[in-house]
Amino acid sequence: MAESVITRPSLLARIKDTGDRQAWAEFVDIYAPLIYGFALKQGLQDADAADLTQEVLGAVARSAARLDYDPARGTFRAWLFRVVRNELCDFGTARKRHRPGTGDTDMKRRLEEQPASSDDEVAAWERDYERQLFVLACEQVRRDFQESTWQAFWLTAIQGKSGKQVAGVLGMTTAAVYLAKRRVTERLRQQIDYLRAE
Repeated sequence: MAESVITRPSLLARIKDTGDRQAWAEFVDIYAPLIYGFALKQGLQDADAADLTQEVLGAVARSAARLDYDPARGTFRAWLFRVVRNELCDFGTARKRHRPGTGDTDMKRRLEEQPASSDDEVAAWERDYERQLFVLACEQVRRDFQESTWQAFWLTAIQGKSGKQVAGVLGMTTAAVYLAKRRVTERLRQQIDYLRAE
């Protein structure tokens, strides 16, 4: 497995200040979809996954002021993963306590049967994190380019079409298509590096 990327300490230091709206917005943009997606994969319905996401973000907010990040002790995402797993277990228990019984114990049983996190589950968490960084970087970078430049990148790099095909569709030269692809790819790498920089 590739070496894990560390969440940049500057963002973690900034979220200690609960009033730093920009830091929290960036944090939520990166991590809320990751948490929500994990909750859905664990069998929660949409509204329950959204509730769990809010619970986890609340737990992070309550812990942020005393968060003393030390990469030698592990990654922030590993800690967040444990928080998500704990909240998932607590979520199932709380729902059982606060809701009238319906006779359906399937969700509680599935939550109780959840094994300790496996290497596969952690690897999936990391892949989802990388995917979320890519999606977020695309959203942030796309506005920096003309639509034709972005489409040249997207059609070749993501959809796998040939430069010649894309040139015909976009009315560009093949060389211009590959230049656009290279420019966008480089900018995306920079943005992803920024989002996950140590």
